[in-house]
Amino acid sequence: MLNDFWETASPLYRKVVLSGMAFLGVGIALTIAANLGRVTWLLYASMAIIGIGLVTHLVGIGIRVRDARRRAGR
Repeated sequence: MLNDFWETASPLYRKVVLSGMAFLGVGIALTIAANLGRVTWLLYASMAIIGIGLVTHLVGIGIRVRDARRRAGR
């Protein structure tokens, strides 16, 4: 079922979701590095990157909803 969900998704949705996941992953890795090294400016930068990842993920959800409405004929 999950495979069908991904295969029916538009290329734009796939790119946006994968970009959001990449931003989140990089942000989490930077957060860990900043905490281990006690680097405050890196911690704030990593939080901003995580925020960008979350916003990108929400945009992806909006794209998926738009695509679903188009398929439903609304």
